[in-house]
Amino acid sequence: MSDACVIIIGNEVLSGRTKDANLAFLGERLNEIGVRLKEARVIADDTHVIIDTVNDCRARFDYVFTTGGIGPTHDDITSAAIAKAFDLPLVRDPDALALLQQHYDKPEDLNEQRLKMCEMPEGATLIDNPISRAPGYQIGNVFVLAGVPVVMRAMFESLKHRLDGSLPMQSITIVAYIGEGVLAGGLGVVQEAHADVEIGSYPFFRDGKLGAALVLRGTDTGTLQAAAEAVRDMVRGLGVEPFEEANA
Repeated sequence: MSDACVIIIGNEVLSGRTKDANLAFLGERLNEIGVRLKEARVIADDTHVIIDTVNDCRARFDYVFTTGGIGPTHDDITSAAIAKAFDLPLVRDPDALALLQQHYDKPEDLNEQRLKMCEMPEGATLIDNPISRAPGYQIGNVFVLAGVPVVMRAMFESLKHRLDGSLPMQSITIVAYIGEGVLAGGLGVVQEAHADVEIGSYPFFRDGKLGAALVLRGTDTGTLQAAAEAVRDMVRGLGVEPFEEANA
């Protein structure tokens, strides 16, 4: 299965002023096409940090997605930083320029600030933006997307056919009103016996009762169901009846 990393770029996210809405969407959509999101980072609008992070991630993952920093303002520095990361000149892409010229009715509306949205590393491949026309782009295995959620989502739908996915990850959630400390030993035994399935334990406190949601994830239905039955048997052996919870 191909893997991926998301780099969320923006001081406004780090400060808490803006709540990121892109990571959950990308994780879900990538999973649906069989690309596993393995890591996510939130970094500042800092040229050196962007360069170092992009270079590290593109060497370690099949795909890297960045969000944010490709608008028209002075703090939109993502494209310039990524050009430096790839040691490529930053150019005003003629196809991107044509898109913006078509979008703005009056030539004077396409000012220097908006023209900045046409700048990208030389040789980049455009990613269509049906919402506001200013495109994202791909350079190597790095996909550079807008930070505005509705635009980012539209861009992702435009590029997803370029990704080499496999079987999507399936999941089963088994809930038991029992403490993690009681479950831990048996759960470890089940995980060891079903190494092809990921098993995570997530404690909760509901209606005055302590419990845990046991989430099993795998790409093969048969092995996933077998592991789930082993978890149910383990929980029942502790004197508690488990139940399945619909995945969000």
